[in-house]
Amino acid sequence: MSVCLKPEAEPSADAVVRSETPTSEWPEQLDIFGIGITPTSYEEATNLIIGAGERREQKLVSCHAVHALITFCSEPHLRGVANDFDMVTPDGQPVRWALNLLHGTGLEDRVYGPDLMLHICRQAAEKGVPVYLYGGSTEVADTLHQNLQEMLPGLKIAGYESPPFRALTPKEDQAVTDRINNSRAGIVFIGLGCPKQDLFAHEHRHSIKAVQVCVGAAFDFHAGVKSTAPAWMQKRGLEWIFRLIQEPERLWHRYLATNTSYVVRLICSLMNVPKVTRQRARQAQQRNAMH
Repeated sequence: MSVCLKPEAEPSADAVVRSETPTSEWPEQLDIFGIGITPTSYEEATNLIIGAGERREQKLVSCHAVHALITFCSEPHLRGVANDFDMVTPDGQPVRWALNLLHGTGLEDRVYGPDLMLHICRQAAEKGVPVYLYGGSTEVADTLHQNLQEMLPGLKIAGYESPPFRALTPKEDQAVTDRINNSRAGIVFIGLGCPKQDLFAHEHRHSIKAVQVCVGAAFDFHAGVKSTAPAWMQKRGLEWIFRLIQEPERLWHRYLATNTSYVVRLICSLMNVPKVTRQRARQAQQRNAMH
């Protein structure tokens, strides 16, 4: 396990916790296959997370593509975990499509974990909110830290570490919690993969004094370990094909199972016309009320 802390670069605990800024109301989550997904944008999500990070609020954020959505909706325990998060963004285009089809949200773009991470880091650098990086291999953690510092020299990385690829002992778990809290980070990025990262965040909801943001493969992408799909594939919801070509042996079964389940569940949901009509009418009323 690799650990690096930079406490000398951080402000005092009081400077972070005793903010005069009032707590903002986070957007309502909408039901997609039993999971509450937040119809949000990069700007809104970033502003809310930064605001909560300035106050070191104990918020949970995750980014769900089809794999995560199906993984969490398929098991009652995981479904309960996901629905205890304060924000679950539509990480994949198909999740955004489901929000638009079933609820008429009119979202024009997804909120992709790797991109959201950069949006947050840019604003954190501007506002002086320290961040903590938890996840990845030792090499990934080191490279990610270096790349972010080069990209955003003003970003305060309070610490970063690569946890062991096994369950933490109670003593190790407490030590991780203490390191993060003592670093005074307002935002903790977690890159442990699905569902491990979400379970970690949920288990530490009341012990880690920061916004925990689960960003999946963002660590690997920003460390340059894995390549992202071309923009045209991302916009059309074809990123899974790009990743399947890169890692066929690991991903073929995952995508066969989760993509099929997604299509079946979406069709079944759309067939419930009265429910869909009510959901879309409710969203339309809310949009009209806002105007």
